[in-house]
Amino acid sequence: MTATGLPIVRAKDIMDTAIHYIDGIATVKEAAEVMRKEKVTTLIVQKRTVDDAWGLIAAQDMIRGVIIADKKAEIVHVYEIMSKPIITVTSEMDIRYVAQLMNRVGISRAPVEDCGELVGIVSHADLILKSKLF
Repeated sequence: MTATGLPIVRAKDIMDTAIHYIDGIATVKEAAEVMRKEKVTTLIVQKRTVDDAWGLIAAQDMIRGVIIADKKAEIVHVYEIMSKPIITVTSEMDIRYVAQLMNRVGISRAPVEDCGELVGIVSHADLILKSKLF
C-alpha cells in the first residue's frame, strides 16, 4: 500500500505484453507496414549483437524523419531515425516511478524489462486506462 492507502501498481500489472520488433536496416515504409498490420505505433528495433542496445521507432519519429524532412519512406532506414539506446523500466517498478521517469525525460512509452529481457511496453495511456487509480 502507498502512503495514501492505494495499492501499489507495478509496470507488469498494466503493460502491453505484445512487443513488435523490426530490424534497423528495414526501411521506414516496411516499419509502417508492420505498424499498420499490428495496429501499433511503436516498434522495438532488434539488437544487432548481444552487446548492442535495443532501439525504438515510433510514429513521431516517422513523421519527423520522413514527412517533415520531405524524404521518401522507401529510402529512409529505421536506424536513421530511431531512438537508441532506449530508456526501460523494470517489471516490478511502481507506476508512480514509471510516470515520474517518463515525465522527467519526456517520453510517452517505455519498454519493460525483466532479467534483461523485454517483456512488455508501458505507455501514458496504460498509466491512465489500466491502473484503476482514476
